[in-house]
Amino acid sequence: MERTNDAAAWTELGQRLVLERDLVSLAGIAALPRLMLLASGSTEARHLAGEVMERAAGHHGGDELLADGARAIAEFGALLDRHLQSRPVDYLVTFRALLAVEEQYHWASVLGDFTDDFFDLACPHCAVEVIIAIGDYGRYSAVRDWNLGDVDRRDLRPAAVEELSGVGRWMRETAVRDGQGVLADGIAHLFGKAECPRCASVFTVSDEYEAANRPVLR
Repeated sequence: MERTNDAAAWTELGQRLVLERDLVSLAGIAALPRLMLLASGSTEARHLAGEVMERAAGHHGGDELLADGARAIAEFGALLDRHLQSRPVDYLVTFRALLAVEEQYHWASVLGDFTDDFFDLACPHCAVEVIIAIGDYGRYSAVRDWNLGDVDRRDLRPAAVEELSGVGRWMRETAVRDGQGVLADGIAHLFGKAECPRCASVFTVSDEYEAANRPVLR
């Protein structure tokens, strides 16, 4: 980790610390304090620390190490937030890392730039599988037919500013603060309402996604 400008060394380190299938090694958790220390002066360290944090809810055997590093993690979060305010080219990568620091692992792992984003949900009323699309091609709920594509589309209803609370409000306010209009609009739709194409019931997209995907933290 001392060779901060050695791209090959960082690639090799990442392969050792961040495993396949969105897993992280115990060594990755143990390396977090050092990575976070280097993060202020190293893009590679900042990105790798973010990748490790995004997987911190998994089974890695390092829960005590995470607890002991709470102060360093909080300081890393402050660094990430300052970086966001500079409107960097790696904005989305940094935003996702900050979500992980805030223990919003389910959003950190899936949040995209809302040009081509899809979320699979089960309707809470009739249990049919619903596709939520938020992108340049449209913002809708639908049922996916493998031959016909997304059928029976219903427009999403974005959340108004005054309707947002908790993490949804914070996510949108952060994006607005940093001039990320597309991201802010996508978040408003993600935390807004969708209509089930089968039973016509209306539900909150984020609530159903969180219920199915938010990890149980130990």
